[in-house]
Order: sequence, then structure tokens, then C-alpha cells
Amino acid sequence: MADRARVAILISGRGSNMAALIYAARADDCPYEIALVTGDKPDAPGLSLARAEGIDILRLDDKSLGATYWKALQEALDAARIDTIALAGFMRIIPTDFVARWAGRMVNIHPSLLPRHPGLRSHDAVLAAGETTTGATVHLVSDQVDSGAILGQVEVAVLPGDTADSLATRVLIAEHQLYPRILSEFVTRERDPDWIVAKVGGLALALPETRFKTSHGAPGWKVGSPSSDKFFAIMWLSHHGEESTAVLLKTSGQDEMAQLIAAEPDLYFRPAYYGPSDWIGLRLDRAGVGWDHVAEWLSRSWQTTAPPRLTRLLRVADEF
Repeated sequence: MADRARVAILISGRGSNMAALIYAARADDCPYEIALVTGDKPDAPGLSLARAEGIDILRLDDKSLGATYWKALQEALDAARIDTIALAGFMRIIPTDFVARWAGRMVNIHPSLLPRHPGLRSHDAVLAAGETTTGATVHLVSDQVDSGAILGQVEVAVLPGDTADSLATRVLIAEHQLYPRILSEFVTRERDPDWIVAKVGGLALALPETRFKTSHGAPGWKVGSPSSDKFFAIMWLSHHGEESTAVLLKTSGQDEMAQLIAAEPDLYFRPAYYGPSDWIGLRLDRAGVGWDHVAEWLSRSWQTTAPPRLTRLLRVADEF
């Protein structure tokens, strides 16, 4: 499958969920590939399994690396061109700056029905509460333990006489079914045109005095008063033979457009009909879209198009 999302799995132990993700990725229609397995324990059994299965591994030691561990990890992720991180029994508290860097691109699986019973010993907590159902949750990683947005869950019955160990065994089976499915859904949602339009719209409408309006049937966003507003972003949904979903944005002119396209032809293109008016296309239906980069471009295009009264206010605010 072309252009599959590149996933890194972080582990600390045997890596049973890692194995489930690796084997699921072998399906011809799986939208992700496992590009790297690493973690914080160089002797973690899961690393040897991943290597035996032909996956690139890196044996990082958090104890010997100390404060430089997270830098080394980030360098490894960059070198492997990772789009998404999947935590699979990774038993480290992750620093806030690392979480922020991977915001919206790092997922985890937890053995309970979050928000119930976050943290460790969740099976003991389920039994102590006398609950009749538990389960597993895949969620985005945030700077609070097990509190990121829930992406998917599966329920597991609590049987009479269950112990924490017997419950953990059944929940783990459910985890192995849940994680590959939710990861597949997660990495493909950013290729869905409706999701992309909604994401761009949220960023565009966060800018001052903006509104949604279609341009020749395509979603777009304008800035300024209703009587004199102008488009600063227009969606490009596989138009005129260009097989991509993109957002059109205003550049400073033809020279800049040509330089951007020459430097990164997989990212930028000159859209038919719009190109002569200094609009450039920024492709969005690809793995690992940098949404901070998209937000920066939207802000820049907004400033290029907005009336002077708005840009003056923005410059004054920046000075403070």
C-alpha cells in the first residue's frame, strides 16, 4: 500500500501489543507500517521479537543516557521519519515538551474504560469497585496521565471469581483486537476530505473577523467586513486533474511560489487558474501533516489579505 503512515512503537517490556500491531501491519490494506521499535529498556524482550520480525529497532537506555534520553529518542524518531507514535507498555512519564511536540500524533492503550481507573493497577481498582464490566481504551496522549481524547474502546465482562490476573489476561486479548483497528482508523482519518476541511476550518475561524463561504462550490474562508471581505484560504478537493486534497493560500508573489515548489514539490503545487493570482497549494492528504505549519500559513495568508485596520491591531498586539 503506497504512502502508508510510518509508526514508531515505544515499549518497556515484552511488547504483546507491539506484536499485535506488527502482525496487523502485514495486511495488504493496512494503512500504517511499523518503521521503528524502541523504548527505554535496552534488554526489553519485545525488542528482540521486533528484530526477529524484520523491524528496525533501537536499544536506548534511559538510565545511562539520563537527561539526554529524550533528545536521543527524538533524533531516532526524526531519522526514521515517523508520523505517529504508538505507546505499548511504555512505562515512562513523558515530559511536557515531548508531549507537546507530538500532540495529536501519539497514542496509547490503557487497560480500563477511561476515564474510569487511570494509572496503574486498574484491574485491582475494577474489582475493588465491584464493577461488572471493564475493558480497554485507545486514547491520544496528553500532559495528564491517561486523560487524552478517547479514540476507541472495547468492553470486557468481569466474571464471578475474577482476580486481577485473570481479568488482565482477558483484557489483553481485547487490547490486541482494539489497538490495530483504532490505529488504522486514526492514521487514515487525516486523509479523509471531510476531516481535513473541518480541521482547516477550525484553524481558519480562530483568526480574527473570519467567516466561512464557498468559492465556486469549494469550502473557503474570508476575512474582513461582509461588504469588502476577501478569501484567504480555499479548499482544493482533487480539482482540475490534481489528485490531492489541499488548501490554497496567498503567497507574496510568483517568485516565492516558484521557490517553495522547487524546494518541496511533494508539499506545494501551483494550482490551475489560481496560480497566476499568487495562490499556492499546500497538500494535506498525506501522512504526518504538520498542523502547526498549516496554522502558520493560514495566519500568514490572513495577514496578506486582511484589511489594514486588522493587521495594524495584530502588529500592536505582537508588540506587547
